[in-house]
Amino acid sequence: MKNISKQTSAPESPPAYRSGVAARLAGLPVETLRVWERRYGLSDTHRSEHGQRLYSAEQVRRLGLLKQLVDQGHPIGSIAGLPVEQLGALVAAPAAGKAQNAGPVRVAVVGEGLRRRIAAEGQHASQLEVLRGCDTLDQAPASLRATRPDVLLIEVSELDAPAVPLIAALRDHTGAGATLVLYRFCASATIRELRSHGCLVARVPAEIGELLMLCRSASAGTQLAAAPVREAIAPRRFDDARLAAYAAAGTSLECECPRHLSDLLMMVGSFERYSAQCASRNEADARLHAELQYAAGAARTILEGAMEKLALAEGLDKDRRY
Repeated sequence: MKNISKQTSAPESPPAYRSGVAARLAGLPVETLRVWERRYGLSDTHRSEHGQRLYSAEQVRRLGLLKQLVDQGHPIGSIAGLPVEQLGALVAAPAAGKAQNAGPVRVAVVGEGLRRRIAAEGQHASQLEVLRGCDTLDQAPASLRATRPDVLLIEVSELDAPAVPLIAALRDHTGAGATLVLYRFCASATIRELRSHGCLVARVPAEIGELLMLCRSASAGTQLAAAPVREAIAPRRFDDARLAAYAAAGTSLECECPRHLSDLLMMVGSFERYSAQCASRNEADARLHAELQYAAGAARTILEGAMEKLALAEGLDKDRRY
C-alpha cells in the first residue's frame, strides 16, 4: 500500500504595498506620504529585503482616512496620532464635515502670546471670535468676569499644580461653556487633575488650524486622544563647582569615571541652559528649542542619578546627603 503524503500549502502572506502603491490607494501624492512619515511617523511599516517600506492593508486604510479628514479641514498634526477607530468615527460623524462651515467659536483668552497669534492669523482666526482677553491668570478674574464664552482658552507654558484651582475658579467667573488649557511642560498629575475638573488639556499647537479644532472639540464636549504627557524636569542636583571638584578628585583615583561623567554633566547642563536662551525666529523655532531643552534636561537627570551612585561608591563626597 502506497503512502500518499498530503501536501499542505503555506499560509498566504498578508498583502504588502510599496510606498507608491500605498499612496495611490489612499489617494495621496507619494511626496505627501513621505512628508507625513518623516514628521509624524504615521505607520509602523515593515521593510522589504531591499529596504523599501511595505504597508499593510490596514495601514493603507488608515492613510485613506487621514486623507479624507485633511480634505475636510482637519490639521494633520492634530489627527496623526489617533487610532484608526477614532479616525473612522470622525469621518462617519455627520458633524465632522459641517464643523468647518460652522459659525465662529466665541472665546475668552488668557495668554498674551496666544492672543497675538490669533490676531495675526487670517483664515482660521476669523473662526475664533475673541470676546475679551488678558495676559495672566492673576488678571483674568477681573478682566473676563461674566463674558460667557463658548470656550475659555488658557495658555500657560509651564503649567503646575497651583494653577488648577485658579483655572477652576475662572471657569465659574466667566460662565464658560468649556475650558481648554494649553501647555508646553506639565506634570502628568496636574493634567489628570485638570481633566477631572472637565477641562480639555493639550500641548500648545503649532498652527491656528489645530487650535480651532481643539476649541471646537472642547465646545462639543469631546476629548481628543491624549498626547504623551511629559513629566516636569527636576532642577539641577550638582552645580558646576561640585562637578569640578568631582572631576579633580577623579585624577587621584585609578578609575577616571568621575572626571568623564562630570565633564558630560557640565556639557549637557550647559546645552540645556543654552537651548532655553537661544533666539527663535518664529514659533516653530521656539518649539524646537523647547524640545532640545527638554531632551537635555531629561538626559541631565539620568546622568545625575548615575553621578550620585558613583560619588557614593568612590567616597567622593562623604558629607553630602542625597
